[in-house]
Amino acid sequence: MSAGKAKGHGPPRRKHHDDEHDEAHADERWLVTYADMVTLLMVLFIVMFAMSTVDERKYAQLKDGLAEGFGREQSILTGASPVSNAKGVGDPGEASYEMLLAQVPESQRENVTKILDEAARLKNERAQGAARAEVDRLLKVWKRIDEALRHQGLRDDVRATIDERGLVVSLVSQHVVFEPDIAELTERGRRVVDTIAPVLADLTEPIELDGHTNQEPVKPRYYPSDWELSLARAANVLHRLEDSHGIRARRLRATGFGHTKPLVDPARHGSQRVNKRVDILVLSQQPAETRALMGQAYDELRREAGLDGLPTDPAGDGTASGPHAAAGVPTRSRGEDPS
Repeated sequence: MSAGKAKGHGPPRRKHHDDEHDEAHADERWLVTYADMVTLLMVLFIVMFAMSTVDERKYAQLKDGLAEGFGREQSILTGASPVSNAKGVGDPGEASYEMLLAQVPESQRENVTKILDEAARLKNERAQGAARAEVDRLLKVWKRIDEALRHQGLRDDVRATIDERGLVVSLVSQHVVFEPDIAELTERGRRVVDTIAPVLADLTEPIELDGHTNQEPVKPRYYPSDWELSLARAANVLHRLEDSHGIRARRLRATGFGHTKPLVDPARHGSQRVNKRVDILVLSQQPAETRALMGQAYDELRREAGLDGLPTDPAGDGTASGPHAAAGVPTRSRGEDPS
């Protein structure tokens, strides 16, 4: 009886041993999934980092906090940050990106690089789309200004364009908006500003007034130099917008550029009468990466409208271009008296 029991108990013990062996292998399978998850998480964080910017001050605070939290010696992390050390005097963000990418297993780096390149491409496409949308919005603002000026017969006193700053409306002295050496607006100049002001009042963006003089090497009669004259011209337009049209002062600022930024080449015939001017800038509030692409977006819009290659024409020879042209608004016919 005892022998039979011994014989009967043999196989179950072997089966129990096999079950333990299988369980051990089953318990280790989670390591494969875990390793894949960790790799994907690392890729995710690299992509997120690549789409952001590095704040060195916050990085330093994080570095010090981690050092204290883990009981590390401060001397380990003193001196130049590892972000800068990675590439000497190179870009901190680029160095940190390379440091993170170096942590990815060699077999995964190609895939990670592709993911990051695709993320950068999508980010650039979003910025280009935002730039195009902002240019379209500013062109609508210009269209309102253009219609108001045409209704008053003042269209030829203004030229406009769009660049990385926003919409630039130039009050040129084609019809004596500013008399020589004088900062005060003429009667016609006041009419121009009064016509534009209601459109500006409906906006929320900051408005910059940039004063300019022509390039004649003559000292102004009533000002120490052309710097003061240009600033006084900008200030006069600013006061007109604030005092007569209620545009809040916090939205306005005036700057003088003297003779340093001519609208057209000073050697060109007739340039002197338009280079003395005030530029009214509707400053775009888009992020810097979007504003940097606005000039390109505006040029593309002009090409699509068949206006690429047309020279600007603030002197009035009939080949004017700008937002009015891009919007399909006719320009002045050749030969019309610009004075």
